[in-house]
Amino acid sequence: MYQLAHFSDPHLGPLPKPKAYQLFSKRIFGYLNWTRNRARTFSDIYLNALLADMATQSPDHIALTGDLVNIALPEEIKAAGVWLRGIAVPEDLSVVPGNHDAYVPGILKQAKAAWCPFMLGDGANGQPQFPFVRKRGPLALICCSSSNATLPFMATGTFSDVQMQKTSNLLRDTKEYCRVVLIHHPPFPGATPYYKRLIGAQRFREMIAENGADLVLHGHTHLHSEENIAGPNGPVPVIGVPSASNGPGHKKPAGCYNMFSIAEDANGWSIDWSQRGVLDAAGSIGPIGAEKRL
Repeated sequence: MYQLAHFSDPHLGPLPKPKAYQLFSKRIFGYLNWTRNRARTFSDIYLNALLADMATQSPDHIALTGDLVNIALPEEIKAAGVWLRGIAVPEDLSVVPGNHDAYVPGILKQAKAAWCPFMLGDGANGQPQFPFVRKRGPLALICCSSSNATLPFMATGTFSDVQMQKTSNLLRDTKEYCRVVLIHHPPFPGATPYYKRLIGAQRFREMIAENGADLVLHGHTHLHSEENIAGPNGPVPVIGVPSASNGPGHKKPAGCYNMFSIAEDANGWSIDWSQRGVLDAAGSIGPIGAEKRL
C-alpha cells in the first residue's frame, strides 16, 4: 500500500514588510487583503500542527498544489524555499505553483529557482519545466502548472495547448502506473467564480477523456471538494482541499490534508481517501469524515 499525502495553499506568514516600491503593482491589493482579512484567518499554528500530524502518518510521498506565498515578495519566495526543506527532501515532496506564486510578472521565475529541487522531473536538471513526471513506487506524479501573472482582481490560471500536448504524452507513456495529476486550479465545470477560473479547463478535460488518469489533485478554492471528470474507462476523481493555514470558525473550512492509500488489484488501482484536519482553535488535529474508496 503506497501512501500519498496532499495539501495546498499554505500562504506562508507572517508577511514580510514590503518596501514602498514593491507595492506599485497588483501587490498593493494583496497586501491590503492580507492585513485586513487573511492575517486574521491564516496562522502557522494550524499549518505546523497539520504538518506535524502528517509526519506521524509516514506518507511515502507528499504533493503540494501551490500558493506557498501571498504577494510573492522576494523575501517570501526565499523563506518558502527554506520551509520546503524542513518538510521533506526534494525526492519525497512534489510542488506545483499557484497563482499567488506568480503574483506579478517575472516572480515565478524566481520561485522556480528557489524551489527548483521540488519541481524537477526524474532525470532533469536546470530550471523546472512544466509539465514533468516523477515516478514513485506505483505512482506517476504528473505535475502541471496553471500559474501566470494576472491583472488586479483576477486570479485565473491557464492550461495551454502546448502544455496539453506535453501532458498527453506523459499520460500515454505512464499507463502502467497509477497516474496522479497535480495542478493548482480545479479543472471541473463551475469550480470557481469567473475571475478565478482555469482558462483551458475544457482542454484539460478533453485530455483526460482521451488519455485517462487515476486521480487529479488541486488547490486554489480553499474548500473540500470531490468531483469527477470523464476518462476513457469511466470517471476520474478530482479532489481539492482547504488552505492548510486556515483556522476554524471562518468563512472557509479549517486547514486539512488528504491521505490516499493506493494499491493495485484485479480491477486496476484501488484508492482509499481519508482526510485529517484542524478540529478546534487550539490546533487539535483529527479525522474529517469517514474514509472512502474512490
